[in-house]
Amino acid sequence: MSLVSEILAGRQLPAVEASQADADTSATSLAGLRVGDEAAVTGFAAAAPAATTRRLHDLGFAPGAPISVIRKAPLGDPIVFRVAGYEIALRREQAKLIRVDA
Repeated sequence: MSLVSEILAGRQLPAVEASQADADTSATSLAGLRVGDEAAVTGFAAAAPAATTRRLHDLGFAPGAPISVIRKAPLGDPIVFRVAGYEIALRREQAKLIRVDA
């Protein structure tokens, strides 16, 4: 066995309950809002890549911006939001990166 595989074999990931993980991402992110809900952007997830947060910011998802959920696709992805006077569709994974105050 190589040194790397020995190190990885000894590692254990912390157990996270599914309900706790869902509550963390859906309660404070755009992905957790329902059609018709309105919210204001408070920031971005800490794990979000810098290029992604910059692009979302440029699209109008800036802190303090009012957002409303217009519609969702039948399977819940993508989601259409109204922000800065226009409608934009985001994938669920992108919407999870945007933190809101509902």
